[in-house]
Amino acid sequence: MTTATARPGPDLRLVAAVFFVAVVILVVRTTLGRAGLPFFADTDDAMRMVVVRDFIQGQPWYDLTAHRLNTPFGAEIHWSRLVDLPLGLLVMAFTPILGLDTAMVAAGYLWPMLLLALLLCISALLANRLVGPEGVLPAVVLPVLSPAVIAEFTPGRVDHHNVIILLTLAMLWSAVEALHRPRFAMLCGLFAATALAIATESLPPVAAAIAVMGLVWVANPARAATMRAFGLSFGIAAVLYLAIFRPPARWLEAACDVISPFYVGIALVVGLVFTLASLLPLRAVWQRLAVLAVLGGTGLAIMVMLYPECLKGPYGALDPWLQSHWMAGIVEAQPWLTTLTELPAYAVSVGVPALLAVLIVLIRLWRVEHQREDWAVLLVFLLATSLVMLVQVRGVRLAILPAMPAAAWLIVTARQRYLAAPRIPQILGLVFSWLAFAGVVLSLLVTAVVNAVPQEAQTVAELRADKELCLVPSAFNDLAALPPERILSPIDLGAHILLYTPHEVVSAPYHRIQQGVRDTFRFFSDPIATARQILTERGIGLVVLCPSMPEVAGFPDRAEDSFASLYAAGNLPDWLQDVSLPDSPLQVFAVVP
Repeated sequence: MTTATARPGPDLRLVAAVFFVAVVILVVRTTLGRAGLPFFADTDDAMRMVVVRDFIQGQPWYDLTAHRLNTPFGAEIHWSRLVDLPLGLLVMAFTPILGLDTAMVAAGYLWPMLLLALLLCISALLANRLVGPEGVLPAVVLPVLSPAVIAEFTPGRVDHHNVIILLTLAMLWSAVEALHRPRFAMLCGLFAATALAIATESLPPVAAAIAVMGLVWVANPARAATMRAFGLSFGIAAVLYLAIFRPPARWLEAACDVISPFYVGIALVVGLVFTLASLLPLRAVWQRLAVLAVLGGTGLAIMVMLYPECLKGPYGALDPWLQSHWMAGIVEAQPWLTTLTELPAYAVSVGVPALLAVLIVLIRLWRVEHQREDWAVLLVFLLATSLVMLVQVRGVRLAILPAMPAAAWLIVTARQRYLAAPRIPQILGLVFSWLAFAGVVLSLLVTAVVNAVPQEAQTVAELRADKELCLVPSAFNDLAALPPERILSPIDLGAHILLYTPHEVVSAPYHRIQQGVRDTFRFFSDPIATARQILTERGIGLVVLCPSMPEVAGFPDRAEDSFASLYAAGNLPDWLQDVSLPDSPLQVFAVVP
C-alpha cells in the first residue's frame, strides 16, 4: 500500500492573495461594470432566492412546492435544501441589520465568495500533490481567468452549479489523496453523495469517483480497505440524504431528476459490491475486475428493472414537443461543436483548456513514471467531465477545474526548460503554456476574429441588454404595488416576478412545470382563441411582457392570429388592455373579462 508522502502544504498566503485580487475584481465588476443591470441576472438565481425567502419565512423543510409558480396549481421543484440552508442562514443573519431585500443581496455577494475561497484552496492542495509547490500559482490563478468558473462564482450567483463545481474538485482531490491516505476515501464517498443529493448534473464526476475507487483495488488488492471505505461512506450518506430530502412517506417515490430510491439504490449497490469484493482473496487482476463487473452489473440491472424510466435520464419524462422546441434551443444544452459556431468565444475559451488537459495528462502518463496512479485518477475525472462537455457544453464547468493540474504541470515543465535554456523557443513555450489555459485571453482573441461580422454580434448583445433591463428590481416597482394577481409572462421573466412582486406566474424555465411552460408557448404562438382559453382556465388577470424575450416573437410556425402575430401588427384584441407606464421596460396588459 502506498504510504503518505511527506510534502509541505501549499503556500496559503499565495492562495489568499489571488483570492483577494479576484474578489476585488469581481465586486468592482458587479458594482460598477454592471451598474443598472440585475444583480440576480440568471433566472435560476432569482428562483433560488424566492425559495430561500419562502423557506426562512416558514415554509416547511420537506415542502419544496413553489406555491406561486404554475398558478393556480403550484409546482414542486427539484432543488435541494442543502443549498437553501446556508443561504437562508446568511439572509437571516443580515436581515436585522439590512432588511430582507438588502440581506438577500448581501448573501448573494458573500456566498459565491466563500465557495470561491474553498475552490482555490482545494485547487492549491491538488496541484501541490500532483505537481509540487511550483504548480500552486497557476492552479489558483488560471481558475479565475476561466469564463466557465467566474460565471459561476460571481456575486449574485446563488444557484447550485458553483457548489457542484466545488464538490467535483473535492471528489477529485480526496480520491487522489486516498491513494496515499486511505481514510480520505471516506471523505470522497461523502462528497460524492453530497453532490448527488444536490443535483443530478453531478452524475459524471460521481461515476468517475466510483470507477476510480474500484479500479485502484483492481490494480492493487492492498487497497481493499480504501475501496470499502468509499463504498460504505457513499452508500450510507446517500441513504441519509434521501431521508433529509423526503419525508418517510415518500422515501420510495420514484424520480430520476433528484436523489431518489433509484440513485440511492445504486449507491447501496456500490457500497455492498465494494465491501463484498474487498473481503474476497482474489489474486489476479482479471478476477478482481470480473467480480466488480459481475456484481456491479447485476446490481445496476436490478435497479434499472425497478426504475426503467430513469434510463432516459433526468429529463426523460419531458413532453416531446418541449424537448424539440424548448430544450433544443437552450444554448448550454447543445453539443460543444455546435456552440463553436453559435458562441465561438465561449466555446473555445472553456473547451480548449479541457480538451488540451486530457492530451497533456496522457503525455505525462506516457513520459513520466512518477505518480502515475495519481495522474490516472485525474485522467478518469477529466474524461468523464470532458465527454459530457462534448455532448452538452454546460458540462465544461465540471471539466475546467480538473484541467488545472494538467495546466500547472505544463507551465512548470515549460518554466524549467526556460530556466535551463532561456532562448526564444523556450520563452514562447512558457507563454503558450499560460495562454492556452487562460480562458479570458482565449475569449478575447476569438472575439477579435469573430468581429469580422460585427452586425450579428451587436444584435445579440443588444437583445441581451434589453432583456436584462427587464430584470432589474426597479422594473417591477409598479407591478409590486398592485394587489396579488395571477400573471402570464415569458418563461424567463417568471422567476423575477416572483422575487420582486407578490404575484403568481404561470411558468419559469423548469422541466417539472412542463404544463405551465407548454401553456406559455401556446399562449404566444397558438390562435388567439386558445390564448384566451388558457387565461380563462388559469384565472389570469395580467399579461406582462418583456418585448426582447423570444416568446414575444413567437415560433416561425406561429398561427397568423396568434398573440405574437397580433402583437407585432399592433392589433391585439380588445380584451387585452394596455396599462403599461411609459418609462417601464415591461409592458403590462390587463385581461378584461
